Amino acid sequence: MNDCLFFAIEYLFQNSNQNPSKIQIENIQKVTVGYDIEAILTIERNVFAKGKYINPKNPNEFINISSLFEDKNDRIIQDIVSGNSSIYLLTSNQNAYGFGANYNGQLGFDPRTLKKKEKPILMMKNVSKIFSGNSSNSVFLLNSNQELFGCGDNGYGQLGLGESRRKETNIYKLTKIQNIPKGKIIDIKCGFVYSIMLIENENENPNPKRKFYSCGDYQYNGLGQNENTYKFTEIKSSLFENDDDIIDFSVGVYHNLILTSKGKLIVFGDNECGELGTGDTINQLIPIQIELPELRFNENISNYHVYCGHFNTFLYYSPFLSSFSNLEEDLIKLFRRKEFCDISFKTKNGEIIKAHKLILKYRLNQNQNEIEKLKEIISKKSIKESNQIFKMIYSNRIINPILYFEIKEIINLNEKIEETIKRIYLNENENENENEKDFIIERKEKQYKFPKLILIMRSELYRGMFLSVTEDTSNKVTDYSELSNKSFQIFEYWIYSNQIKEDIQITKEIIEELETGIDYFQLNQTYPNLFDLLINKFNNQNQNQNQNQNQNQNQNQNQNQNQN
Repeated sequence: MNDCLFFAIEYLFQNSNQNPSKIQIENIQKVTVGYDIEAILTIERNVFAKGKYINPKNPNEFINISSLFEDKNDRIIQDIVSGNSSIYLLTSNQNAYGFGANYNGQLGFDPRTLKKKEKPILMMKNVSKIFSGNSSNSVFLLNSNQELFGCGDNGYGQLGLGESRRKETNIYKLTKIQNIPKGKIIDIKCGFVYSIMLIENENENPNPKRKFYSCGDYQYNGLGQNENTYKFTEIKSSLFENDDDIIDFSVGVYHNLILTSKGKLIVFGDNECGELGTGDTINQLIPIQIELPELRFNENISNYHVYCGHFNTFLYYSPFLSSFSNLEEDLIKLFRRKEFCDISFKTKNGEIIKAHKLILKYRLNQNQNEIEKLKEIISKKSIKESNQIFKMIYSNRIINPILYFEIKEIINLNEKIEETIKRIYLNENENENENEKDFIIERKEKQYKFPKLILIMRSELYRGMFLSVTEDTSNKVTDYSELSNKSFQIFEYWIYSNQIKEDIQITKEIIEELETGIDYFQLNQTYPNLFDLLINKFNNQNQNQNQNQNQNQNQNQNQNQNQN
């Protein structure tokens, strides 16, 4: 890893008039780069971006995009994706936003009325994934029903709309892509004049087959086809064997790389600059296999990745991280504590691993049959492999790709911990989770039950109480008698959802009442914290009230003028 970093920096020194400079942004989780736009996503879910289309006065200065959201409740960013000159954001509420250039309609609006957008603009709701490419002026949005929509540059048919739509150079509005191949869309990567889709056929159990499809102009060599195709068409090659999984693939301007689980490195596309690594500059219209460079690490092939720049290519080593945030580490500690675990699993050597049924129920699609399948899988694994499986379930991260392939049919990695906890609270069957509620909060002689794991997620005080002390805290009671009914409703809903109910009216008295409890119980450790949400909602309510008053005054004035 260090050697790779050294060579990257050395390359910059040799090929640039500027020395590499340190970016003063901490806790970086993801970086995405287009041709003339860059964005950074932090662990705190803030987004910083720079470029001439979002900060024309100082295009080399990063600005906080999260602070520009008109809807403050939609500022928690789950993912960022780059286009050529645009950036796309997916929020925790499953809304897709875009900002940057819009000259091809890649933001979903007519460029004659919206040439660019320097702050996020809502493109579509109910979005599960966003797909684009660092050299592309096209974008695809996938909703939760596996319906695909696209907009932007279509000059070469790269949106896959079919023969009848290929003459439409630009698609200004998000348009549903018809005739999508059957199966689950895993990924779409966009080149400059074509797009490549990876689809998994879920009906082929227990080993679903993944296939590639492409659309666009073949003359630029990136399609893997011998002719133009204006709808997504399968890339057929004997190199894609039935028992050979796709580990990673990447798309540049006109070239593509694919890495398989058997260590095959498959390339096709433009090779004028030698970007395919074939040792020559001959273009490849169809996929070919090249010799994989000698691997420098004695690790599984799954730890290697490919990345296509505009006219260059990288094969790099990056193991799946097994580190967690403090919250996830604490949750795993909680599940390992015997007094909190209520379900047992036996490994192939007879060791017993205990787990928390509540989190398993929601991570495994709330299906008892899935828990039985998990027991069968664990019974064939070592204690080390079993621990890795549980880490993937608890943390919602792919710790070990090989083990993940074995359990992906029963594990649900689509939900974050926050979403899981909210589902627990909003469950239609109120009595279903009673057995998992193992801590009592008392208020005015009435008792409320909460699961310890949820309180741990929200409060440093509870986290320390349950995870740090050795004495039994299962029967301790916390008194919230000072809170009014409305304040306690706000507290209870926030504990489960990290949100405030839309129909709750916030007053200064409620803010003052909850402020003391927020500090005492250290409820301000998550983002966004409760106090920020209260202030934002209070300000929005006042703003709406003022607007309504102004509208009423204007209406009264108009009525008086009409009467006069």
